Amino acid sequence: MNLQQALAFGILGGTMILFLWGRLRYDMVALLALLVSIACGTVPADKAFSGFSDDIVIIVASALVVSAAVARSGVIESALRKLGNRVEKVRWQLTLLVGSVTFLSALVKNIGALAMLMPAALKMAKKSDSSPSVFLMPMSFGSLLGGLITLIGTSPNIIVSRVREQITGEGFRMFDYAPVGIGLSLVGLTFLHFGYRLLPADRRAAPTMGEVLDIHDYTTEAVVAEDSPVIGQSAAEFVLSNEREIKITAVLRGEQREPIAKVAGTAIEAGDILLLKGAPEELERAIARAGLLLEGQHRATVTETAGNDIGVAEAVVTAGSPLVGQTAGKMELHERHRVNLLAISRAGHRLTQGLRDTRLRGGDVIVLQGPLNVLPEQMRELGCLPLAERPIALGNVRKGLVPLVVLGIAMALAAFSVVPAAVAFFGAAVVVILCGALPLRAAYDHIEWPILVMLGALIPVSEALQTSGGTALVSSWLSSVASGLPPWAAVGLIMIAAMAATPFLNNAATVLVMAPIAAIFAKDLQMNPDAFLMAVAVGAGCDFLTPIGHQCNTLVMGPGGYRFGDYARLGAPLSALVIVVGVPLILLVWPV
Repeated sequence: MNLQQALAFGILGGTMILFLWGRLRYDMVALLALLVSIACGTVPADKAFSGFSDDIVIIVASALVVSAAVARSGVIESALRKLGNRVEKVRWQLTLLVGSVTFLSALVKNIGALAMLMPAALKMAKKSDSSPSVFLMPMSFGSLLGGLITLIGTSPNIIVSRVREQITGEGFRMFDYAPVGIGLSLVGLTFLHFGYRLLPADRRAAPTMGEVLDIHDYTTEAVVAEDSPVIGQSAAEFVLSNEREIKITAVLRGEQREPIAKVAGTAIEAGDILLLKGAPEELERAIARAGLLLEGQHRATVTETAGNDIGVAEAVVTAGSPLVGQTAGKMELHERHRVNLLAISRAGHRLTQGLRDTRLRGGDVIVLQGPLNVLPEQMRELGCLPLAERPIALGNVRKGLVPLVVLGIAMALAAFSVVPAAVAFFGAAVVVILCGALPLRAAYDHIEWPILVMLGALIPVSEALQTSGGTALVSSWLSSVASGLPPWAAVGLIMIAAMAATPFLNNAATVLVMAPIAAIFAKDLQMNPDAFLMAVAVGAGCDFLTPIGHQCNTLVMGPGGYRFGDYARLGAPLSALVIVVGVPLILLVWPV
């Protein structure tokens, strides 16, 4: 081992120790590793930042943007809700959720798929009076397995494809991973259907401020459009079609906005104003489904402000607020303050007057909409105290199937090699933003910048191990260990090594290190490298033992109330199952 190799291994070892120590965030560890590599000369200064221009960074960022747009459309969540209402047993609810997130993880980045279905899981847990911990960790594991199915499902697949391209001149295509990924996903889904009982039943997350202040009885106002599909329905039928999760507190009709006495049997007509009561997300869903026009969306505050610059905020009316005793109409909130009053919540009261005619009281909670540069100042001027921040769907526009169509086109272009995957998904991200399916501000918010920084910094660090001959040294050692072993044992050795390294290095970092080693290892054994590269992808993509190896596991740790050791209780047997099933499956599809 020469000096350059020793330095490359030393830097990598120090990086692993810092990852495991956990006192520095993983992106900071990666940046430090890059800086030390430059100082030691293992990474040339002119190549130091080449990782940030790598296709991997573009694909991961773009996939997260498209995933956010799909989640915002509400299409997936609505479909899952309809299925979930027919499933009552916890075991089958779990299978539905895990199966859904596994399928979606093949289409979008697995963390994006998990994020878009977590709200549905929390609601399902609440309805079935069970702990969210029953659903969330199995869903995280399902998302990891689903990510194995396609090129874009998880970062390791993209990195492994690039290594194969460097070796053979052609990377893995979009669905080359599917035979192995689908087989492992089905095995994992079957295991989780029964194995979820290994999880402690008493795990519950500590409530956040947003949950403590969770307000689910807002009253909002919506106009029935001329082409609304609910025209002719009775108010009772409208409520029933929304699974009784909202109520109609009044129907206002005519120029005088007079409330109709008997609401339930009233047939809804075009131009009626419906006062709807419920949680913000349920109200938004009902309004979108029925083609209603939310109060205030025709005003200049909305029509003359770019969608990216419009925001929505919850606030409580303080006792000294100038709003107390006044109506929104008389206060001229829009004309004087450039904000729209979207909804009011008053504990223990049923509001039957329109929003502009309701006299506000101290303690009322209101939802205001307006330009982001105006809202904070106007809330202070109106004597309103902002509540703990949480997502509010009211006032946001859904684009329905647009993100799914854009995603489908991008996947087809990449699958048939019309354009490179990076170009296809970068284009998809731009299109969903241009179509208004995701505001530009929200797109930036959904990109996981720490992950991108880690990838960009670690790519040249891992390449230093290869250029210094370090990977050849490790593969030589592995070859001596594996000499005389049958092919299945050699492939299994690589998979186990990748699976063992992932909790300490992060899955993307593991592949950056292990994939070149696996390729040289296969060459030393005079075997086809494809099986070994697939073993690296599977091993790195299946971190079921800790909450730190993959961001999906980290994402569910808080909401599920899990402890560090809980992951191994369910994850250890699943990891063993992946090895036992995965190795012969890889050799069947990719013979050595």
